[in-house]
Amino acid sequence: MSTINEFLSLEEFTAIVFKNNKVEVSDAVVKRVEESFNFLKEFSGNKVIYGVNTGFGPMAQYRIKDEDRLQLQYNLIRSHSSGTGKPLSPVCVKSAILARLNTLSLGNSGVHPSLIHLMQEFINRDITPLIFEHGGVGASGDLVQLAHLALTLIGEGEVFYKGERRATKEVFELEGLQPINVEIREGLALMNGTSVMTGIGIVNVHNAEKVLDWAIKLSCAINEIVKAYDDHLSSELNNTKRHFGQQEIAKRMRDNLTDSSLVRKREDHLYTGENTEEVFKEKVQEYYSLRCVPQILGPVLDTINNVSEVLENEINSANDNPIVDVKNQHVYHGGNFHGDYISLEMDKLKLVITKLTMLAERQLNYLLNSKLNEILPPFVNLGTLGFNFGMQGVQFTATSTTAECQTLSNPMYVHSIPNNNDNQDIVSMGTNAAVITGKVIENAFEVLAIELITIVQAIDALEYKNEISSVTRKMYDEVRNIVPEFKQDMVMYPYVQQVKEYLMAE
Repeated sequence: MSTINEFLSLEEFTAIVFKNNKVEVSDAVVKRVEESFNFLKEFSGNKVIYGVNTGFGPMAQYRIKDEDRLQLQYNLIRSHSSGTGKPLSPVCVKSAILARLNTLSLGNSGVHPSLIHLMQEFINRDITPLIFEHGGVGASGDLVQLAHLALTLIGEGEVFYKGERRATKEVFELEGLQPINVEIREGLALMNGTSVMTGIGIVNVHNAEKVLDWAIKLSCAINEIVKAYDDHLSSELNNTKRHFGQQEIAKRMRDNLTDSSLVRKREDHLYTGENTEEVFKEKVQEYYSLRCVPQILGPVLDTINNVSEVLENEINSANDNPIVDVKNQHVYHGGNFHGDYISLEMDKLKLVITKLTMLAERQLNYLLNSKLNEILPPFVNLGTLGFNFGMQGVQFTATSTTAECQTLSNPMYVHSIPNNNDNQDIVSMGTNAAVITGKVIENAFEVLAIELITIVQAIDALEYKNEISSVTRKMYDEVRNIVPEFKQDMVMYPYVQQVKEYLMAE
């Protein structure tokens, strides 16, 4: 059980989203939310407050009659439930709900406590609102996507429940749930925030950490396959570069290769003083895709860490408008809903994951090109050359998928398009950035799956399975349980998909 209280760490957040920990709202949170609600209800009685007794956006210049205030919130929710495209994955929606729940629990939004309780039930009972990928510009928050969440909380729209897409009303009846009480600004408070882009962002970071771990393991395996010298991984070399990421990647690689019989010491071969060759038969240094892994993946690790910090700050921030300040007995109008922080971080994340994918594609090409590696048959073909094809066909898939990542990694952060009668004259596009980053990360898993199958084939081609490190051997054994050693050509797409699922599940 995880408790929503003062501060929700990213570790606690991901335990709820990915490990299905139940969430519980503390008594202190309920009290804080009630105080905020009661204060706003009294404070707004004779004052002009945006979204309480005014219209929305450029329509804020119009006063709303007292008798129409509640209907105003319903109008907002229903009119903005206008998303299109593919539904967001259940895990992204769950993450978004938790992000919204946590920010509303801060007591800066003036919402009715019923909202907090129902969002808790959605998470704990695996009720997933239907939210679409397309719709938000990420400026006045994730307006459209969060409207779809709000729509289900008022008992309308659709949800996914036990694997089926069903009317929310039906699921409420089955689960004995009641819609929220719309009292003052529940519609606007739900919609005016960054919780969808942030929720997707946390899922992206979680998956990016997996991708990076696999990229390190695969890079280690390739260094073993070519019997690389290990000084490019040494602490002595990497600690002369003052970047945490580079030093940490090198350390992880050294740890992974501790018991390998294949990586070599330069002093045992080239520093003995006994070599008299005029032209060296073996490479003095490896290609960059093998030798520069700490320098390439180091920035990836540093970026993931930085993105994580921004996301953790965002889920613990009040990111709607206006902000209710019970302590100072005031309501402040501003733009905390603007998603630039998340948009920028998602662009950074997809950029480094694209570079990681490019590294994997180059390592794959190195293994497949016998003229480069000089130790393996072309395309790691264990069958008859000319008659069989080995890994030739799947290289096309890896190359095209990498190319797609390169195009997708262009930034959304600078793609502002004014809208909303120019009220939203500069926007973040943070939700788009988060969705596209998710696609880039999924692509990375696909390329790594193809690289991993190739590595396993290469280990068999060279008969190295008893000399590789225990980390590589574990990976080898698990993949061989999915993909048998093959010499004859076979349909590859089911195996690539299964290895991708293996990588994503670990």
